Amino acid sequence: MLDENLIHKALANPFRREVLTWLKTPKQSFVQEYGDLGCGVPLNAIHARSGLSQSTVSAHIALLVKARLLVSNRVGQWMFLARNEEVIRAFATQITLDL
Repeated sequence: MLDENLIHKALANPFRREVLTWLKTPKQSFVQEYGDLGCGVPLNAIHARSGLSQSTVSAHIALLVKARLLVSNRVGQWMFLARNEEVIRAFATQITLDL
């Protein structure tokens, strides 16, 4: 079940949309920091690219995860993030039907 209002809230912020764009093409967006381990992009790479404080980035990421637009995977002490393509497609389909 999609929480459309939460997704709209998440997409209302330009930085959160930018993160989703970066994660759409992680090999191009994170050339030096990205080693494809099959579990996404490390959170610290997103933080480094953003130029924002760690707490600010974490708050933005938390909302994207809560809206289910991102999937987080913890491997040891590292957190990796990837787009949730299934939810993004379902949301896009729902928008097309509703509007």
